[in-house]
Amino acid sequence: MEISDISEIIEENNEDEPKELGEQDGSQKPNDPKKEQKTKNKNQLNNYVAITVVLFVTFMGVCKVKSDNVVQAMQKAQADRIDTWAFYQARNVRAEIAKSTVAQLKLQALATQQPKAIAEYGKEIVKFEAIAAKQDKEKDKLQQQALDTEKLYEQLNVHDDQFDLSEAAFALAIALLAMTSLTQKGWLYGAAMVPAAFGLFMGLAGLLNWDYHPEALTKYLSENTTYKTEHKISTLPYPQLKSSNS
Repeated sequence: MEISDISEIIEENNEDEPKELGEQDGSQKPNDPKKEQKTKNKNQLNNYVAITVVLFVTFMGVCKVKSDNVVQAMQKAQADRIDTWAFYQARNVRAEIAKSTVAQLKLQALATQQPKAIAEYGKEIVKFEAIAAKQDKEKDKLQQQALDTEKLYEQLNVHDDQFDLSEAAFALAIALLAMTSLTQKGWLYGAAMVPAAFGLFMGLAGLLNWDYHPEALTKYLSENTTYKTEHKISTLPYPQLKSSNS
């Protein structure tokens, strides 16, 4: 076989390939428009879910920063409250000691007959009465300061509960969005917006310092975290052992 014959065979094969491709294209069925529309809707729903999750997570991140600052402020308020009440008790003890010292000095002054000793007792009585009055005054200031710190702690606790509820609501919404992407059910996307709306409201309440606190919900959740045990003390006498003779 000569080279010219090989070239002729290659040219014939090249001419046959487009014919075969054309026959194959003609044999393929046209795409189903319903299938294309279903795929388009699926992609569109997934895009909505992805964008919504990004927005939720971004808002949760902002709330997390503010929530951490609130927790730090609560810890500081709690420490200040404990220290203030401890200092209040110290002032109270000092005042009581000074008052008892005054009472003892007065009794000792009544028992003595020496004018010089009575004068000395009088000076000490005035001194300890001033100490007791000063401690009472400082004690009242510390009491008011401790009460103000407790009030601040309660206010911060309200905002901390708001952020906790917001995080829980968004977690539920993201779970529903995951189910939406998995099952391709549009109504699940709408259902996810219900806890998301509540989470958005509670998050904004915490960020903007709104005084809104769902007492019933927070009370129910807090009560279920602790176990209340009631121990009843029996006042009955010890059981009497029956003798074997009876």
